[in-house]
Amino acid sequence: MAITSLIKSILPSSLLGRSLLIIVMPLVLLQLVSAFIFFESHWQKVSLRLARGLAGDITSLIDLLHQNPGPENRAWIFNLAATHMEIQATMNKGEILPNVQPEAANRMERTLIRTLGERLRRPFQIDSRSIDRRVIVKVQLSGGVLKMVTLRKRLFSSTTYVFVLWMVGTSMILFGVAVIFMRNQVKPISRLASAADDFGKGRDVPTFKAEGAKEVRQAASAFLAMRERIARQISQRTEMLAGVSHDLRTPLTRMKLQLALIGEADGVKELQDDVAEMEHMLEGYLDFARGEGAETPEPANLNELLGDMAALGRRKGGMIDLHCEGEITVPLRPNAFKRCVTNLIDNAIRYADHVSLRAGRRDDAIEITIDDDGPGIPSEQRQEVFKPFFRLDSSRNPGTGGVGLGLTIARDVIRGHGGDIALSESPNGGLRARIRLPL
Repeated sequence: MAITSLIKSILPSSLLGRSLLIIVMPLVLLQLVSAFIFFESHWQKVSLRLARGLAGDITSLIDLLHQNPGPENRAWIFNLAATHMEIQATMNKGEILPNVQPEAANRMERTLIRTLGERLRRPFQIDSRSIDRRVIVKVQLSGGVLKMVTLRKRLFSSTTYVFVLWMVGTSMILFGVAVIFMRNQVKPISRLASAADDFGKGRDVPTFKAEGAKEVRQAASAFLAMRERIARQISQRTEMLAGVSHDLRTPLTRMKLQLALIGEADGVKELQDDVAEMEHMLEGYLDFARGEGAETPEPANLNELLGDMAALGRRKGGMIDLHCEGEITVPLRPNAFKRCVTNLIDNAIRYADHVSLRAGRRDDAIEITIDDDGPGIPSEQRQEVFKPFFRLDSSRNPGTGGVGLGLTIARDVIRGHGGDIALSESPNGGLRARIRLPL
């Protein structure tokens, strides 16, 4: 489990990153396999052949010295080696090489030591570090030590660098092309995600269109069809309930007129209260069904909106303390948002003596808190109160509350803006309603 978590934390989380990883890993493995094969096969063979060529020249030079002894012949033999073999040779008379062979510094020296050991059958030493870009070979002869200096390139193939450069260069080109193509393939998915997020927050996305690969276009087309169906269903629901509301208000109005004409007869007051309650319930049902309606989001000054709602609450008799942390502008449906916060404030002032309203920025969201010093709501019922028609007070008396739709409407509105509402215990001793709106 720990290893799985570690792997997940290392792997990229974005689709572009994972797609590029899928492309890069085969390239890296291909390069590693190619490099292994090259160094174990090509490098070994080429290095061995070059070492054998130099060993052959050294053996030939020694044979010439044996066949043509004397100082007068040594000069033209050394000149021949310098001209045709690229070997600068000198004879150190009386010098004796130590029996210990220095440790080989690299693969090139190891290959040359093995090759010379097979050819010379006499003491020798190799030094590739004393002189830059040169290799020194010392061979013990009967009259002294033959010192030969040759170019390092005689033992080294430049195809190594060329091979590495070609591998890295072509890989970088392929990686760059893959990045460009993968980014173009991921962009439609990002646009689809942004369009879905905007639609979930109630924002219009008129410029979105299906594009990209076949599967992405299918997903985009399905999203557009879903958006149209949802918009059509909301419109039909709103129109239907608006018609129902109109049809119900007409007989209620006639009932109110008839009750007013009756006067102070027995039972009239109770009937008038029932009619008032029916109107109140009808308005609540209509607000719940209407939701945000066709209202378009627009940049709104949150400070002014909260100030107006706090002033309205004070006119209703509530003691409301308002504090906003700086000027806050956020895209809102003003009327729906006012309905949401007003419901929360009305609930607070109905049961509490003092209400505190706060707003400010918190990371990438706007947070609004409504605290009161009332009796609060038991923790086990804080989710239940958001269900339609749920009331802590089981009576239907308009004087003690509504029809159980206030918090439902509030959450529906805020979720339509892409945010959410949560209830918790207030520092003031009552209930805290916390609203978070994404920026």
